[in-house]
Amino acid sequence: MSTTEGRVVVDPITRIEGHLRIEAQMSGDTIEAAYSSGTMVRGLEIILRGRDPRDAWAFAQRICGVCTLVHGIASVRAVENALNYQIPPNAQLIRNLMIAAQYVHDHVMHFYHLHALDWVDVVSALNADPKATAELAQSLSNYPRSSPGYFSDMKTKLKNYVEAGQLGIFAKAYWGHPAYKLPPEANLMAVAHYLDALAWQRDVAKLHTVFGGKNPHPNFLVGGVPGPIDINSDSAINAKRLSQVQDIITKMRNFVDQVYVPDTLAVASFYKDWGGQGEGLGNFMTFGDFPEKGMDDPKSYLIPAGVILNRDLSTIHPVDMHDPEQIQEFVSHSWYDYKEGKDKGLHPYVGETEFNYTGPKPPYQYLNVEESYSWLKSPRWKGHAMEVGPLARVLMLYASGHQQTKELVEMTLSKLEIPTQALFSTLGRTAARTLETKIIGDNMQTWYNNLVANIKSGDTKTFNPSLWEPSTWPRQAKGVGYMEAPRGGLAHWIVIEDGKIANYQAVVPSTWNAGPRDPNGQPGAYEAALKGHKLYDPEQPIEILRTIHSFDPCIACAVHITDPNGEERVSVKVR
Repeated sequence: MSTTEGRVVVDPITRIEGHLRIEAQMSGDTIEAAYSSGTMVRGLEIILRGRDPRDAWAFAQRICGVCTLVHGIASVRAVENALNYQIPPNAQLIRNLMIAAQYVHDHVMHFYHLHALDWVDVVSALNADPKATAELAQSLSNYPRSSPGYFSDMKTKLKNYVEAGQLGIFAKAYWGHPAYKLPPEANLMAVAHYLDALAWQRDVAKLHTVFGGKNPHPNFLVGGVPGPIDINSDSAINAKRLSQVQDIITKMRNFVDQVYVPDTLAVASFYKDWGGQGEGLGNFMTFGDFPEKGMDDPKSYLIPAGVILNRDLSTIHPVDMHDPEQIQEFVSHSWYDYKEGKDKGLHPYVGETEFNYTGPKPPYQYLNVEESYSWLKSPRWKGHAMEVGPLARVLMLYASGHQQTKELVEMTLSKLEIPTQALFSTLGRTAARTLETKIIGDNMQTWYNNLVANIKSGDTKTFNPSLWEPSTWPRQAKGVGYMEAPRGGLAHWIVIEDGKIANYQAVVPSTWNAGPRDPNGQPGAYEAALKGHKLYDPEQPIEILRTIHSFDPCIACAVHITDPNGEERVSVKVR
């Protein structure tokens, strides 16, 4: 973090995946304008050209090592969409379960390990009374690890870290900052649950290994899923493995109900003022996901697709991923060029990823925001900058009349005693992530029950071989694979010619949210959300971290490392 020429510069933003720089132009103690820069570049689209579309998922999935399966899912769906390739119901249910497990795992880990420390003062927990902490925890839920002895052990462990000067995972934060409001007991409870979540996540990640063979980066298959179902086979999805999946789902839901949801409400009750900060655009978009009957039946999606403009929850605008007038990417403020000029908007089917940029090189002192200042492009829907992610999904479910969502949202607003308008904020974004975790975790049980019912009825099919051979494909085809990744709407567009990939473009959630200004000067979601924030101390800009982390940034699309002169610093060779 530094300040230069009237700007507060945070580079890199910590506790995220990847490389993100934020520059805030200050007017006194208030952010007048903010600029978001992705400081590394992704080149997977180039790597995929000329390859077999059936193999694309294995490469595309490496775009990110955190959302370990979402790019794989988007990739196989893109190929299936291009070829009008239907998958069996069991494969759809298994994919739903795998995506949902990613959600629950990712959101819990984000809250405790990437975002909670913006609200929780770890060092303050040393002043907590373990007995009072236990009483607080027991008043919130029936989570079994809530005894005075348990919190006493946690306090001793933390005390040993501090006295040894080895804060480790808790080091280099703004402990003691006046913006922290939790009492010591709430801080100790949150730190204990931080450590509990580390142990919990090791078990829940096993669901991916049951259905996909490994985690991270489980295996996928165009036309279905790679794991056969045979109840009596040791090498297939059998009764023992299905029982293990049930145990994992139960463990996930219990932690969400007993720890994550109560902790979110408890922490939020001390930060109600953040229900009026950090909105930004007021435009929200979802692509839709978790189909009950297949991707070609959007009415069966748990999460509906649509666009909300200017906070108007009474009108949901339809989204057409194939329409070149709806989805476009701009590079007017990106370190890329388009053949027809930097102000041209391109639909991903004709999208370009060419490193032929000849303008000013990326600066290392401060951003030249009048020119190019990010390796991220600027995607737009009908010219509008959009926010994607948990808040967009919860608002879409709420606006669509989803009963559980309405009940959870109204419960949250009532318990926190905040107005509906608070949904459009940093606090609302954080709460929405928690609420959708419960919604999706609960639906995992339904999908699991349906899978077991199919198997009991004799349906064990997990793969459709009808279009597996390229000889059955048309000479030219194009399609889009979209989904709702934990961080927001994700889509991969593919163009296939003569059985090979001719063009491939991925537009990821953090591109929508973290992208720079477009030719019309419209800021991206991060940039808009920071405007108006007051910083108590520019040397410790915790307010910036709170709002940026509420989006759960992931800039892990980068594959090149350069020094200030633009020279490559790391080269990886396969032997």
